[in-house]
Amino acid sequence: MSDPIPLRGPRCPQCRKPAMPPYLPFCSARCRTVDLGNWLGERYSIPAAVPEEAEEDEAPGEDGDDETPGSA
Repeated sequence: MSDPIPLRGPRCPQCRKPAMPPYLPFCSARCRTVDLGNWLGERYSIPAAVPEEAEEDEAPGEDGDDETPGSA
């Protein structure tokens, strides 16, 4: 019977080196600090999509017609 293939451990999201327990999921304090700086500098973002309903709904009077129907 052959030996089992060793599983690879987690990798640092900054430099891809093996992660170390005191800094998980990072490999070092430096990579952890770089990641924090990226968050604080707003370099990471999640794109937001505008819901279609919000685009279709218009407040009264936005189309340039300030008169209400039926008023003389």
